[in-house]
Amino acid sequence: MFKKLIVSLALMACGAALADEASVRKLVEAKLGNKVQSVSKTSYGGLYEVYVDKTLHYTDEKVSYLLYGVLIDTKTNRNMTEQSVRKLTAVNVAQLPPLTMAIKRVKGDGKRQLRVFLDPMCPYCKKLEAELERVNNLTLYVYPYPLEAKFPGSTAIAKSIWCSTDKAKAWEDWMLRALRPSGRTDCSNPFEQIDAIATRLNIDATPTLVFADGGIIKQYAGAEAIERFLNDTPVVTANSARP
Repeated sequence: MFKKLIVSLALMACGAALADEASVRKLVEAKLGNKVQSVSKTSYGGLYEVYVDKTLHYTDEKVSYLLYGVLIDTKTNRNMTEQSVRKLTAVNVAQLPPLTMAIKRVKGDGKRQLRVFLDPMCPYCKKLEAELERVNNLTLYVYPYPLEAKFPGSTAIAKSIWCSTDKAKAWEDWMLRALRPSGRTDCSNPFEQIDAIATRLNIDATPTLVFADGGIIKQYAGAEAIERFLNDTPVVTANSARP
């Protein structure tokens, strides 16, 4: 009997929370005139997280204010906004291109995993590569993603790197040392498949970083930010990543 009472109270609390979230959703949509992607009640300050127009906002149950900014948990010094956005924008890792379509590089013990979509002519991609040199204990999978319309000549360089005997070395030589690859360009490559999958997942810019849990950064990031995301990501096991 006591267990049934506990379950009933839990269900009632859950129903009330859902009702509150629905009310907040309606109020925000009425005030902003935009469709809300998600609403969830937080465990701090009676606030609700409202994800609308690709931006995370905070509000109370009456939507008497709408706050946009970064929320920090002062007890743990964790960026709660970043963690929430990471979950809301995550991609399904299983839907990414197979790892056989990537250039694999292992640094240190390689326990952590990161996949990146990079254009070999993209300036911020080269800048990102320099930052990745500062990150250790990482298995890095680079999907060559030439955006020819934006960076003319990138497809030929990507093909030459892919056709090289040592793809990883050819990639690093070009991205870090500006040594143009000398490989042929007529071997088969996975670029069309990568492009099709990226388009389906709404990955349309370089650099784009995807972490092991699907957390995504669609822009250049410094080593410190990359480390922070990696440290908040479950360690990849031998069974969860194939070379």
